[in-house]
Amino acid sequence: MKALSGALVVLVLDQITKAVVVHTMFRGQSIQVIGDFFRLTYIRNPGAAFGLNLGSPLVHTLVSLVALAALGWLFWSTPSHQRSTRIALGLILGGAVGNILDRVRYREVVDFLDFGLGSMRWPIFNVADMFVTLGVAYIILFYSRHDKSDRACATDSSQSSREPGAPH
Repeated sequence: MKALSGALVVLVLDQITKAVVVHTMFRGQSIQVIGDFFRLTYIRNPGAAFGLNLGSPLVHTLVSLVALAALGWLFWSTPSHQRSTRIALGLILGGAVGNILDRVRYREVVDFLDFGLGSMRWPIFNVADMFVTLGVAYIILFYSRHDKSDRACATDSSQSSREPGAPH
């Protein structure tokens, strides 16, 4: 239940921040928040992450919906005792739904978080993107650490099952 609550919080936070940007800024407007390092710059991204273009807005929406279905299946098939994984998947779900709502409503995604120095800037993103990235990073970190401990346990158990004096 916490994971779904997290997804809902991400979705609401994403939609509120986007609504504020859409209703208070004009497209292309940039407001310095922390000098040149952090700005609010209102753009709309018709493409995928980092501005990748997969084709028409319909293709982007369909790909997003298929990814959402796969993510939903992964969430529901993850055992409830794996709370951290379910929370990370909830963050990803909330962000994915937020961006899909934009695609359905505007045929593109509202982006506004702009970081960088001078002309060296990170691609502009939004709150949904931030939580999708955090969720994915957590899952990658968790499973990479989990795999290492599994390999260490497998190595330890195979070594301890050898008879004393047996060749390595």
